[in-house]
Amino acid sequence: MTDTLRIGTYNIHKGLSSFSVRMVLHSQRELIRSLEVDIMFLQEVRGKHDRHSRLFTGGQYEFLADSIWQSFAYGKNAVRSDTDHGNAILSKYPIVQWENEDISAHPTEERGLLHCEIEVPGWEKNLHCICVHLGLLGSWRHQQLVALENRIKSMVPDGAPLIIAGDFNDWRQKAGSTLAADLGLKEVFEHTMGKPARSFPSVLPFFRLDRIYTRGFHIHQSQIHSGPRFANTSDHAALTAELRKS
Repeated sequence: MTDTLRIGTYNIHKGLSSFSVRMVLHSQRELIRSLEVDIMFLQEVRGKHDRHSRLFTGGQYEFLADSIWQSFAYGKNAVRSDTDHGNAILSKYPIVQWENEDISAHPTEERGLLHCEIEVPGWEKNLHCICVHLGLLGSWRHQQLVALENRIKSMVPDGAPLIIAGDFNDWRQKAGSTLAADLGLKEVFEHTMGKPARSFPSVLPFFRLDRIYTRGFHIHQSQIHSGPRFANTSDHAALTAELRKS
């Protein structure tokens, strides 16, 4: 039995380096492993790509999970003739059920909400994890936040531990107040540092785009993983947090 979880979120930019210069999925796998998290929330993950199929077997989420995270789920959002991409959750604990909800606000930008229930040994209630990647326009994000709120109210039991993480594209910092006020959530970096994390661009982060929200946890530690090493593997920094169930 454990009361402590280490979790992370990372937009892997479809396995490409900043500016989409080259495929860096192998480097991303090593970097994600170095974070030593129990549960990883990933955005812009490719399920398939015909031209890259010779580089690894299966979807990118399977390659990244490898032997470290034995349970995983992939929510396919954007589908093209030769490729698809979406969100993924990798977990060291069993994912007992999952669903991907379409929250697209416009036909040109497909978005999804990946909701997993995870069975953590010794916990009375399953852990609910939701991975999101919200839209580029404020009106789209507002619509998607309403969908997220509705899902939590209808699908997450009162008292069940909850983690929401991903790329909120929330450079105007409006999402936090909505989620905190309506759902009783804490944003990890607001709690530990006073403001959401600067996570984009990864080489020298300025914009506060990525988030980790929790309910039912004490927040013990948070960290932004950025700089040249991370710039070589994605245009977003990775975020991690250590949580203890309250």
